[in-house]
Amino acid sequence: MSFHLTRHATATGPRWAINGRHLPPGFGLAQLLALPSADVASHLAAQPPGDPATAPLLAPIEDHHEVWASGVTYLSSRMAREAESQTADVYQKVYAAERPELFFKSSGWRVVGPRHSIRKRADSDWNVPEPELVLVLNAFGEIVGCTAGNDVSSRSIEGENPLYLPQAKVYDGSCALGPGIRLCAPERMRDLPITVDIVRDAVSVFAGATRSAQMKRSLEELAAFLFRELRFPHGAFLFTGTGIVPGDGFTLQAGDVVRIDIDGLVLENPVE
Repeated sequence: MSFHLTRHATATGPRWAINGRHLPPGFGLAQLLALPSADVASHLAAQPPGDPATAPLLAPIEDHHEVWASGVTYLSSRMAREAESQTADVYQKVYAAERPELFFKSSGWRVVGPRHSIRKRADSDWNVPEPELVLVLNAFGEIVGCTAGNDVSSRSIEGENPLYLPQAKVYDGSCALGPGIRLCAPERMRDLPITVDIVRDAVSVFAGATRSAQMKRSLEELAAFLFRELRFPHGAFLFTGTGIVPGDGFTLQAGDVVRIDIDGLVLENPVE
């Protein structure tokens, strides 16, 4: 049996649902991610089915969760970072190195859900979406599922100096997740289609596609490095890097709509 978890804005507060039906009010993602991966399916199957979940979607994450991200995991990303940067050799080195680039992206309470606005930095004139497969990890560092994510970024700030990465990556409206969590083994994520379409004034101004199989590093490798010397008792979310990079002449504008589709997980957000 397959499971699709969603989180909804109900009149009594956020409520989780499974396959379109509410879970008990006390259900929390943290309690699910505290379980070994072998026990996740049986735990969910034991939950009594509730009413249909029809309230608007929220980001499929809880306030206390952390979101981390991986950089330069696709060749196209390495080449784009080299082109924008005054210190291109650092991107060449991290792409080939044993240790991946990992960085903190967002606290759960900052994450934007489907149809909620993402933002471009006001102090940057070059801002792009980064469509990415996002791993859902349990407290043991095991991959138990995935969702779609948008790692909205300032290319001008990061390009000026790699030490500005936190400012280029971490700000209000820079992280979107959704529409829900597909619970599945990592084997099902190894070759997923990833597409993005950006619409401006009802016209597509950029579209791109890649596959998760184009990633240089394995999903397990990225998860293992994240859990080195770090504990995540409630589980964690990990962006796996982008293989779609808009050209140098493109920047997000207010009013754009970014639509990301990862094997049927569709995340759409307007730009503020």
